[in-house]
Amino acid sequence: MKELEYKIEILATPDKIWLVLWGDITYQQWTTAFTEGSFYIGNFEEGSIMKFMDPKNNGMYSKVIKNVTNETMIFQHLGEIYDGVEVPQNWGDATETYTLLETENGTRLTIKAKTTEEFVSFFEENIPKAMHIIKNLSENQL
Repeated sequence: MKELEYKIEILATPDKIWLVLWGDITYQQWTTAFTEGSFYIGNFEEGSIMKFMDPKNNGMYSKVIKNVTNETMIFQHLGEIYDGVEVPQNWGDATETYTLLETENGTRLTIKAKTTEEFVSFFEENIPKAMHIIKNLSENQL
């Protein structure tokens, strides 16, 4: 299991960034860094299962481990979805953590990914792109 960490400073409040991260429309905008047309199914309540999908009905499903509004969201990745069918994977403690920390000049967004070797290059290529979209949306939305 490899642990990756990415940070970006955003000139916006944590609550504004939180809305960009998890709002339905803005989520679809920043996740284009991963897959065009991405969306989610479910709610972000702790213990619930979220499905992160693409327009072809493929994606992954994860359990919400922690949700502290405007501060922290943690997902444990459980498996993949092919043609709408959940396929469990043995990813161990594969997680994705989003943390917002208010700073003097705005907010620091930290994204941590604990992942298997097969997904390292995917995260390294796409998380920085996603973070720049999040920054742009957070700083420039009305």
